[in-house]
Amino acid sequence: MDTPDNNKPVMEFPCEFPIKAMGLASETLHSVVLDIVQRHAPETGKHALKSRPSSNGKYVSVTITINAKSRAQLDAIYLDLTACKQVLMAL
Repeated sequence: MDTPDNNKPVMEFPCEFPIKAMGLASETLHSVVLDIVQRHAPETGKHALKSRPSSNGKYVSVTITINAKSRAQLDAIYLDLTACKQVLMAL
């Protein structure tokens, strides 16, 4: 676990953690992001998902808040999201 100089953990688990994925606006982006996240956090439901279109409607950002259990879980989610062709960026 990453720790700053004062030896306190940067993150303590479990914790609520928002994950944001951005891509071209499509009918399937929401379900693709939810499917990827549920592989690693199966208890996450549709209610945890929020989206926001870009000002011109070409892109959409999808934010899904999970109950993160570990840094390894978060790393695995980000790896899968960035490997997905529909996801242009994950934060």
